[in-house]
Amino acid sequence: MNLFEASMDKTEEPLAARMRPRTLDEYIGQDHILGKGRLLRRAIQADQLSSVIFYGPPGTGKTTLARVIANTTKSHFSTLNAVLSGVKELRSEIEDAKTRREMYGMRTILFIDEVHRWNKSQQDALLPWVENGTFILIGATTENPYFEVNAALVSRSRVFQLKKLTDENLHDIALQAINDKERGYGRFSITFEDGALEHLVSVANGDARSLLNALELAVETTPDSYPPPDGSSIYISKETAEESIQRKVVLYDKEGDYHFDVISAFIKSLRGSDPDAALYWLARMVAAGEDPRFIFRRMEILAAEDVGMADPYAVAVVEADASAFDRIGLPEGRFHLAHSAIYLSTAPKSNSALGFFDALSDVEKEKAEEVPNHLRDPNRDSKGFGHGEGYMYPHSYRDHWVAQQYLPTGLQGKIYYKPGDIGYEKTIKDEVMLRREAQLEAVTEDLYRENLTFSPGDKARDKWVERALSGRSESLLKLVGKLYSGLDIPRYANIIVLNASHGLLLWPLMKKNPEGLSVAVVKTKEQKEIIEHFSSELDKLLRPMVLVSEAKEAFSSLEDGLTFSVVSGRNVLSRLERDSAILPLIRNRLEEGGKLALLESIPVLSSRLSDYASEENREKLKEAEKEIYSLSNPLTSWGKEELESTIRHYFPSAEIDYVVEREDRSLTDAALSGFYEQSYKRTGLSEREFMASFPSRTVKWSNTVAVIRSGFAGEKDNSSSNDWKETVKKTSL
Repeated sequence: MNLFEASMDKTEEPLAARMRPRTLDEYIGQDHILGKGRLLRRAIQADQLSSVIFYGPPGTGKTTLARVIANTTKSHFSTLNAVLSGVKELRSEIEDAKTRREMYGMRTILFIDEVHRWNKSQQDALLPWVENGTFILIGATTENPYFEVNAALVSRSRVFQLKKLTDENLHDIALQAINDKERGYGRFSITFEDGALEHLVSVANGDARSLLNALELAVETTPDSYPPPDGSSIYISKETAEESIQRKVVLYDKEGDYHFDVISAFIKSLRGSDPDAALYWLARMVAAGEDPRFIFRRMEILAAEDVGMADPYAVAVVEADASAFDRIGLPEGRFHLAHSAIYLSTAPKSNSALGFFDALSDVEKEKAEEVPNHLRDPNRDSKGFGHGEGYMYPHSYRDHWVAQQYLPTGLQGKIYYKPGDIGYEKTIKDEVMLRREAQLEAVTEDLYRENLTFSPGDKARDKWVERALSGRSESLLKLVGKLYSGLDIPRYANIIVLNASHGLLLWPLMKKNPEGLSVAVVKTKEQKEIIEHFSSELDKLLRPMVLVSEAKEAFSSLEDGLTFSVVSGRNVLSRLERDSAILPLIRNRLEEGGKLALLESIPVLSSRLSDYASEENREKLKEAEKEIYSLSNPLTSWGKEELESTIRHYFPSAEIDYVVEREDRSLTDAALSGFYEQSYKRTGLSEREFMASFPSRTVKWSNTVAVIRSGFAGEKDNSSSNDWKETVKKTSL
């Protein structure tokens, strides 16, 4: 049966199956690969998909995404489940795909769910048909493809990592199900007690299927009979929500846990440092025939729980006594029981190990935090996902220690271990506290971002970028290097360059976002043709979008909701008073945490023609330049102070540096003629006299450039943040 074949009776399907998105617009979450402008979204919309592997935990939408592709593509879409199918079924699909290709010129997309379940030989059977284009492969796996899928297959596919859905995503999915009259519960009026929906979302922990199953149970068990009449009110209490999405019950082994009162008294006597009471209760248990191994087991627990780091050797003492008892047995082994009891009851006490249970409580109550990327295992997938990048090896540093992030980003500053002032802990407390302070001071965020998408290496693309950047003046390249210094964006980032000209600011960004959308805004058709010529060697989906437009008007021609990780540009604010209207437009198009990077020449602080004129005509040129550089000229009526005030009005944390750029400039007849006609006729000189004023036609031209950067230090604009819990309370369900 086809995995995506429609059921005869949709009303009998579970809510999670009924609510599967059918189009990209219905799909919620995974914005890093399906957000507007992202490579995968563009490939699906253009029906130009190449072989891909979707990797992520259950409930994140891998199969659902395949369904969306099936509903969108004009290619034939076939499916196999690796659990239920093997090479025989694969051969049948291959023959059908060859027939469709040869007879009808139709492509075939083959979706293989749980592709990691196939062994190496089964996966090898896919390779030749992927390579010769018989079909396009979509593989879905919950296991790391760099471990569980053949390297040859991975190298021929783009890998897209799907992450656990955010709480905001789950909230939107719940609302979608509640309001959908055809597939969900839009026929009823459903309301929640405060905290009920939040509980369902929190415990679902990124799994949409788990959330929808719990929502279905809560809705359909609340009325006396289901379904109630259309328009009926259904109220979901917090208690109902808790019952609908119960956590897994942790089971403990209770074997041998008898005579509880006596063992409890014994343990409390040890904890209370009373050796006399401890020996009495120990004698009671031995006399009653309690299993000595059970007693040793309880003392080993206490050695770590209650003595702990105040005397780290306590565990070793009890373990040695227990081992000796196993060799000696009763009755002499009773000395070893007594020895451990006396040692533990007289040892200094610390329960700092209980910090573990604080951590465990956070794990159980809160959603699981991601492992920081630099702490992940880099052995097999560092190339694709960038795992392990940025890790600092402590043994390479003084005292074999270096401050770096070890806790997840969302838990930075959380303290679980609190050393005491007794015994061994007293000797290490100061060092622990000093290192903790250094850690918090030095590390404020996970600076090493995980790659969530990966495409096979493209040497042609790398060579193309190098060619595109070659031949530029050294001073300009240094400016660009300064502008983009420290720029860290994911591979799937969207970027836009305003006044892109011939692409000087565009090409370095395109090296960093091979799977994102690149937009270049240029002023002339000639500039567009140059950029398109440079990028013509690229795959069509990877070429930049080139718009011929004024920078300010460009944003209105872009898709609503399309945001960018980087907005860059050169001389976007040349007429500062007029052009500053673009700054709020830029801010609105920057995603949260996005970066602004602008180069702005300041004409009033740059060289003037009079600096290079002969002495006999220099004063005449200076007189003309007083009017050229007057306050009435929008190009020269502003300087550093006006620029900084304007930028920081919209980007308060922007950093602005000034670079004096010097380059050899040729004063050609055409250039001088243009200057004369536009500005220097007022000198009273004839055009021939004006040109003769420059005995040297190659000059050292000085240009003051403002390097404007915002967002590079990690600051975020809180005005755009959204507290989803407040949204829940305000939303009418």
